[in-house]
Amino acid sequence: MDIVKNHYEKLAATVIANLQKRQMEGYYCPTAQEAVETALSLLPKQAVVGFGGSITLAQTGMLDALKTRPLTQLLDRSAAQTDEEKENIYRSHFSADAYFMSSNAITAGGELVNIDGTGNRVAALIYGPKEVMILAGMNKIVPSVEEAISRVRNTATPPNCIRLARKTPCASTGICSDCLTPDCICSQIVITRRSGIPGRIKVFLIGETLGF
Repeated sequence: MDIVKNHYEKLAATVIANLQKRQMEGYYCPTAQEAVETALSLLPKQAVVGFGGSITLAQTGMLDALKTRPLTQLLDRSAAQTDEEKENIYRSHFSADAYFMSSNAITAGGELVNIDGTGNRVAALIYGPKEVMILAGMNKIVPSVEEAISRVRNTATPPNCIRLARKTPCASTGICSDCLTPDCICSQIVITRRSGIPGRIKVFLIGETLGF
């Protein structure tokens, strides 16, 4: 048996049990394809769907699957022609049937840790959409909240700033300097320790290395 695969399965079982204690649902999917299929199976046949910026959603094929799924209305900010239209799409996410995103880090204890720039992604995670579907590679699992925040700042944010062409210290040095520069994408740090609505947040842990 593949040792890494076996480790992922055992670790995922631990995380899923702890998510359940926090009123969140967890699923382990060995491959991205299985995660996409499982997530789609939990969507209503007719659904209004929003999503946050995520490399993982693109890598897994989740976004492509949503775009081609019959009877799905995808609230896609990339289709906006003006800043006003983009803002309206952001706000429409709060009344969506489902909101798709990844998580910057997930603790073994079942906490979600996310850092956001404008706050639209974490706002939808906290409140609004009927369901939140989170796809995350097992590379994002860490032992504690402290290590999760460190991971987000030093592993996830620097490449994201490079991807977004942000002029931040971490884009140049590769490590967080706790900056307050105009291009900073670390405006909010949100720790989700529990879902107030049982089962609203669904986490799909994928046995692959995905995202930053």
